[in-house]
Amino acid sequence: MMRLSLPATLLLSVLLAACAGNREASPIKRLEQSGPLKVNPGLLGQPVPAQATPVAAPAQPVASVTEPAAPTEKMPAPPVASVPQNPRSLYFDYKSAELKDADRQALRAHARYLAANPQARLRIEGNADERGGDRYNLQLGEQRAAAVRAALLAEGAAERQITIKSLGRSQPKRQESDEASWAENRRADLIYENEK
Repeated sequence: MMRLSLPATLLLSVLLAACAGNREASPIKRLEQSGPLKVNPGLLGQPVPAQATPVAAPAQPVASVTEPAAPTEKMPAPPVASVPQNPRSLYFDYKSAELKDADRQALRAHARYLAANPQARLRIEGNADERGGDRYNLQLGEQRAAAVRAALLAEGAAERQITIKSLGRSQPKRQESDEASWAENRRADLIYENEK
Protein backbone atom coordinates (compact mmCIF):
# COMPACT_ATOMS: atom_id res chain seq x y z
CA MET A 1 0.00 0.00 0.00
CA MET A 2 1.26 3.48 -0.85
CA ARG A 3 1.75 5.96 1.97
CA LEU A 4 0.75 9.59 1.40
CA SER A 5 2.51 12.55 2.95
CA LEU A 6 0.64 14.71 5.45
CA PRO A 7 -0.11 17.59 2.97
CA ALA A 8 -1.35 15.14 0.34
CA THR A 9 -3.52 13.37 2.92
CA LEU A 10 -5.05 16.67 4.06
CA LEU A 11 -5.75 17.77 0.51
CA LEU A 12 -7.30 14.42 -0.38
CA SER A 13 -9.51 14.46 2.71
CA VAL A 14 -10.70 18.02 1.98
CA LEU A 15 -11.55 17.07 -1.61
CA LEU A 16 -13.39 13.90 -0.57
CA ALA A 17 -15.35 15.78 2.10
CA ALA A 18 -16.38 18.46 -0.41
CA CYS A 19 -17.51 15.86 -2.93
CA ALA A 20 -19.43 13.76 -0.41
CA GLY A 21 -21.15 16.70 1.24
CA ASN A 22 -22.85 18.02 -1.91
CA ARG A 23 -24.21 15.08 -3.94
CA GLU A 24 -27.30 16.94 -5.23
CA ALA A 25 -25.29 19.78 -6.80
CA SER A 26 -24.50 19.92 -10.48
CA PRO A 27 -21.30 18.17 -11.56
CA ILE A 28 -19.88 21.50 -12.77
CA LYS A 29 -19.13 23.89 -9.95
CA ARG A 30 -18.47 27.56 -10.23
CA LEU A 31 -15.23 28.56 -8.60
CA GLU A 32 -15.48 31.76 -6.64
CA GLN A 33 -12.93 33.71 -4.64
CA SER A 34 -12.99 36.85 -2.56
CA GLY A 35 -9.96 38.48 -1.06
CA PRO A 36 -6.42 37.18 -1.55
CA LEU A 37 -5.95 33.63 -2.81
CA LYS A 38 -5.48 31.19 0.08
CA VAL A 39 -3.21 28.22 -0.62
CA ASN A 40 -2.21 25.35 1.61
CA PRO A 41 1.42 26.03 2.62
CA GLY A 42 2.27 22.39 1.90
CA LEU A 43 1.57 23.00 -1.80
CA LEU A 44 4.19 25.74 -1.73
CA GLY A 45 6.81 23.49 -0.08
CA GLN A 46 6.42 25.14 3.34
CA PRO A 47 5.74 23.35 6.65
CA VAL A 48 2.06 22.68 7.38
CA PRO A 49 0.74 23.47 10.88
CA ALA A 50 -0.64 20.39 12.65
CA GLN A 51 -4.12 21.94 13.15
CA ALA A 52 -4.68 23.04 9.52
CA THR A 53 -8.34 23.32 8.66
CA PRO A 54 -9.96 23.90 5.30
CA VAL A 55 -10.86 27.45 4.34
CA ALA A 56 -14.60 28.22 4.53
CA ALA A 57 -16.42 29.33 1.40
CA PRO A 58 -16.79 33.08 0.98
CA ALA A 59 -20.08 34.67 2.03
CA GLN A 60 -20.57 36.57 -1.24
CA PRO A 61 -19.10 35.68 -4.63
CA VAL A 62 -16.78 38.16 -6.29
CA ALA A 63 -16.42 36.73 -9.78
CA SER A 64 -17.28 33.51 -11.51
CA VAL A 65 -14.88 31.44 -13.54
CA THR A 66 -17.64 30.57 -16.00
CA GLU A 67 -18.58 34.19 -16.77
CA PRO A 68 -16.55 35.84 -19.53
CA ALA A 69 -14.99 39.19 -18.82
CA ALA A 70 -16.72 42.14 -20.44
CA PRO A 71 -14.67 43.79 -23.20
CA THR A 72 -13.12 47.02 -22.08
CA GLU A 73 -12.39 48.59 -25.45
CA LYS A 74 -13.17 48.05 -29.10
CA MET A 75 -10.71 46.16 -31.25
CA PRO A 76 -9.08 48.36 -33.90
CA ALA A 77 -10.33 47.88 -37.43
CA PRO A 78 -8.02 45.82 -39.66
CA PRO A 79 -5.88 47.88 -42.00
CA VAL A 80 -7.07 48.28 -45.57
CA ALA A 81 -5.48 45.63 -47.72
CA SER A 82 -2.89 46.69 -50.25
CA VAL A 83 -3.35 46.08 -53.95
CA PRO A 84 -2.78 42.35 -54.55
CA GLN A 85 0.44 41.89 -56.49
CA ASN A 86 0.32 38.32 -57.72
CA PRO A 87 -0.94 37.09 -59.95
CA ARG A 88 -1.71 40.05 -62.12
CA SER A 89 -2.17 37.70 -65.08
CA LEU A 90 -4.49 34.72 -65.21
CA TYR A 91 -3.77 32.07 -67.83
CA PHE A 92 -6.22 30.03 -69.92
CA ASP A 93 -6.19 26.79 -71.84
CA TYR A 94 -6.23 26.74 -75.65
CA LYS A 95 -9.54 28.00 -77.09
CA SER A 96 -10.95 28.39 -73.55
CA ALA A 97 -12.30 31.24 -71.43
CA GLU A 98 -12.82 29.05 -68.36
CA LEU A 99 -11.03 30.09 -65.17
CA LYS A 100 -8.77 27.56 -63.48
CA ASP A 101 -9.47 26.52 -59.89
CA ALA A 102 -5.94 27.59 -58.92
CA ASP A 103 -6.83 31.21 -59.78
CA ARG A 104 -9.88 31.43 -57.49
CA GLN A 105 -7.90 32.37 -54.38
CA ALA A 106 -6.09 35.18 -56.18
CA LEU A 107 -9.40 36.47 -57.52
CA ARG A 108 -10.83 36.49 -53.97
CA ALA A 109 -7.89 38.65 -52.84
CA HIS A 110 -8.52 41.12 -55.69
CA ALA A 111 -12.27 41.18 -54.95
CA ARG A 112 -11.64 41.81 -51.22
CA TYR A 113 -9.34 44.68 -52.12
CA LEU A 114 -11.93 46.21 -54.46
CA ALA A 115 -14.72 45.81 -51.87
CA ALA A 116 -12.57 47.46 -49.17
CA ASN A 117 -11.52 50.30 -51.51
CA PRO A 118 -14.60 51.58 -53.39
CA GLN A 119 -12.51 54.24 -55.17
CA ALA A 120 -10.24 51.59 -56.78
CA ARG A 121 -10.67 50.89 -60.50
CA LEU A 122 -9.56 47.75 -62.31
CA ARG A 123 -9.21 47.15 -66.04
CA ILE A 124 -9.11 43.56 -67.24
CA GLU A 125 -7.43 43.04 -70.61
CA GLY A 126 -8.19 39.74 -72.35
CA ASN A 127 -5.50 38.31 -74.62
CA ALA A 128 -5.13 35.39 -77.02
CA ASP A 129 -2.25 33.62 -78.72
CA GLU A 130 -1.42 34.13 -82.40
CA ARG A 131 -3.37 31.12 -83.68
CA GLY A 132 -6.77 31.88 -85.22
CA GLY A 133 -8.14 34.96 -86.95
CA ASP A 134 -8.27 38.50 -85.58
CA ARG A 135 -12.02 38.49 -85.02
CA TYR A 136 -11.96 35.11 -83.24
CA ASN A 137 -9.09 36.18 -80.98
CA LEU A 138 -10.80 39.49 -80.10
CA GLN A 139 -13.94 37.56 -79.08
CA LEU A 140 -11.91 35.04 -77.09
CA GLY A 141 -10.00 37.86 -75.32
CA GLU A 142 -13.31 39.51 -74.41
CA GLN A 143 -14.72 36.22 -73.10
CA ARG A 144 -11.65 35.73 -70.92
CA ALA A 145 -11.86 39.26 -69.48
CA ALA A 146 -15.61 38.82 -68.90
CA ALA A 147 -15.02 35.53 -67.03
CA VAL A 148 -12.56 37.25 -64.68
CA ARG A 149 -14.96 40.15 -64.17
CA ALA A 150 -17.86 37.80 -63.36
CA ALA A 151 -15.72 35.98 -60.77
CA LEU A 152 -14.72 39.27 -59.10
CA LEU A 153 -18.34 40.44 -58.98
CA ALA A 154 -19.39 37.13 -57.44
CA GLU A 155 -16.78 37.65 -54.70
CA GLY A 156 -18.01 41.14 -53.75
CA ALA A 157 -16.44 43.67 -56.11
CA ALA A 158 -18.72 46.41 -57.48
CA GLU A 159 -19.63 46.60 -61.19
CA ARG A 160 -18.61 50.25 -61.46
CA GLN A 161 -15.05 49.36 -60.42
CA ILE A 162 -14.28 46.98 -63.27
CA THR A 163 -13.96 47.50 -67.01
CA ILE A 164 -12.96 44.94 -69.59
CA LYS A 165 -11.08 45.23 -72.86
CA SER A 166 -10.04 42.68 -75.44
CA LEU A 167 -6.64 42.98 -77.07
CA GLY A 168 -6.95 39.72 -78.98
CA ARG A 169 -3.50 38.72 -80.19
CA SER A 170 -2.18 42.28 -80.56
CA GLN A 171 -0.01 42.41 -77.40
CA PRO A 172 1.74 39.08 -76.84
CA LYS A 173 4.08 38.63 -73.87
CA ARG A 174 6.28 36.35 -75.97
CA GLN A 175 6.90 36.49 -79.73
CA GLU A 176 7.97 32.90 -80.38
CA SER A 177 5.66 30.42 -82.12
CA ASP A 178 5.81 27.50 -79.69
CA GLU A 179 3.54 26.04 -76.99
CA ALA A 180 5.35 27.77 -74.08
CA SER A 181 4.95 31.19 -75.74
CA TRP A 182 1.33 30.56 -76.70
CA ALA A 183 0.57 29.54 -73.11
CA GLU A 184 2.01 32.88 -71.88
CA ASN A 185 -0.10 34.81 -74.37
CA ARG A 186 -3.45 33.15 -73.47
CA ARG A 187 -4.16 35.39 -70.48
CA ALA A 188 -6.20 38.10 -68.82
CA ASP A 189 -4.18 40.95 -67.26
CA LEU A 190 -5.48 42.77 -64.18
CA ILE A 191 -4.44 46.44 -64.30
CA TYR A 192 -5.28 48.82 -61.46
CA GLU A 193 -5.74 52.37 -62.69
CA ASN A 194 -4.12 55.23 -60.74
CA GLU A 195 -2.08 52.92 -58.51
CA LYS A 196 0.06 54.66 -55.96
